[in-house]
Amino acid sequence: MSHSALVRPIRESDFHAWKPLWDGYNAFYGRKDETALPHEITEATWQRFFDPDEPVFGLVAERDGVLLGLAHYVFHRSTTRIELTCYLQDLFTARSARGQGVGRALIQGLYERSRPAGIKRVYWHTHETNSAGRLLYDKVAGHLGFIVYTHDVPA
Repeated sequence: MSHSALVRPIRESDFHAWKPLWDGYNAFYGRKDETALPHEITEATWQRFFDPDEPVFGLVAERDGVLLGLAHYVFHRSTTRIELTCYLQDLFTARSARGQGVGRALIQGLYERSRPAGIKRVYWHTHETNSAGRLLYDKVAGHLGFIVYTHDVPA
């Protein structure tokens, strides 16, 4: 890599450069074509980044004016801590920028933004098959052994 990426908060003017990264992230997890997220979810997610009443935030990694990656995160309460906790919900690096430190820079940027908010714990989960991601995650965080369960409540 010739020089490092700048990690910064997402801007409303980033939408057209962010959207292909968002689509790539969702496709990685099988949400594409007929299983793609409805447009309303993408629109709501985007609007939440800029709503001061929402605890949802976005970072992007940029080099030479090109967005290379994204990180979306949520500050929330916890029953095991007094201070807020940070959940890294989405992390994605453009295929052309992988292996260049973009994911690491985004995670570091998230750590740096958590500190002034008084947050002492940042956590995330990933799919067990995400071996490339896990190589990085094992270097920047600890795996506590938890397994994630989900259930969609029927309407």
